Amino acid sequence: MIESKIDISIVSPVYMAWDCIDELVQQTIIACEGISVNYEIILVDDASPDNSWAKIKVLCSKYSQVKGIRLSRNFGQHNAITAGLKYSSGDYVIVMDCDLQDDPSEIPKLYTEVQNGYDGVWAIRNNRRDTFIKILSSLFFYKCFNWLTGANYDPRIANYGIFSKQIIKATLSLNEQMRGYPFMINWVGFNVVKIEVNHSSSYRNESSYSFMKLINFALGLMFAYSNKPLKMTVLLGLVISFSSILFAFYNIYLMYSGQIVIPGYTSLIVSMWLLSGLIIFSLGIVGLYVGKVFEGVKNRPLYIVKTLLN
Repeated sequence: MIESKIDISIVSPVYMAWDCIDELVQQTIIACEGISVNYEIILVDDASPDNSWAKIKVLCSKYSQVKGIRLSRNFGQHNAITAGLKYSSGDYVIVMDCDLQDDPSEIPKLYTEVQNGYDGVWAIRNNRRDTFIKILSSLFFYKCFNWLTGANYDPRIANYGIFSKQIIKATLSLNEQMRGYPFMINWVGFNVVKIEVNHSSSYRNESSYSFMKLINFALGLMFAYSNKPLKMTVLLGLVISFSSILFAFYNIYLMYSGQIVIPGYTSLIVSMWLLSGLIIFSLGIVGLYVGKVFEGVKNRPLYIVKTLLN
């Protein structure tokens, strides 16, 4: 029996989502059948500690279009996305979050737009349904990220979008350990456009990302995509060195004019604090980059699959 060609693969990383997976699959099925395409729904369980995998197993037994991937441990959202992309077989691939903030009813709109000769379509979140703190922190991150990288990423874009098999293949060829799906998609290029879609409220009361996880992820992305902090360290070193020379001449003037009561005290204290701070700051920046290099040279797999269904 020859298997039907898959038109669209929908990939969703799953973590702490046992209460909304059923609704996610139901709405996605309705959206895909409304445009008469062959599709598959790939649910990637990122070792969720709740009953998400049990729900995925039930859905896989109920629907042949639903496929389940269970990772051996928690590798993170973007590594889970990478696993889903690896096992996708559609001519086009859609990545969407599992909490239904990415509205499945917008799939026909994305698919129709990409048929106009584009390689991919980003979904811009219209009337974003997030907390004020989350929106503000997101804007701050993108301002910093764009300044560090010299890019112009849109903070209204997350993971939701549809992309051709060619773009997905190019994205999978990027082997860096620090994964950021939307940034990798943008990096590979191709003819990609943006359209506005509705942004729904989350089924979850709180994000699966803790504050510290968000901070670590943001810093990891910034250092993975930019070497500007290293250049800033060099510039800061030059500024401090030049300032120290001026300060030395100033102290020589004070000494010869008889204005220094305790010779050497001021220059010693200021120099010690200034240079110590500069050295610690510089070592910290260099250490972060060394840590990233260390992670990369180990060349460990991005994820390990424990179980496959359908």
